[in-house]
Amino acid sequence: MIEQTISDVENLTKTVNFNDGNSSDVEAGIQFIYHMREHLLDIGIATVYGLVVYALFLWITKTIKGD
Repeated sequence: MIEQTISDVENLTKTVNFNDGNSSDVEAGIQFIYHMREHLLDIGIATVYGLVVYALFLWITKTIKGD
């Protein structure tokens, strides 16, 4: 967990406290993948959209070249 507190807005000083509770990189990766499962629909839609845009780009390029 990351906490951020702004001590003095006029002087723009900031204190950032990292409270990770002795978690490792492996644990952080597992948590990232676990939370990513909640967004599978979003990832799927973005992937399909990206492929459609790429296919459209290839089609337009082929049409302009006249091959």
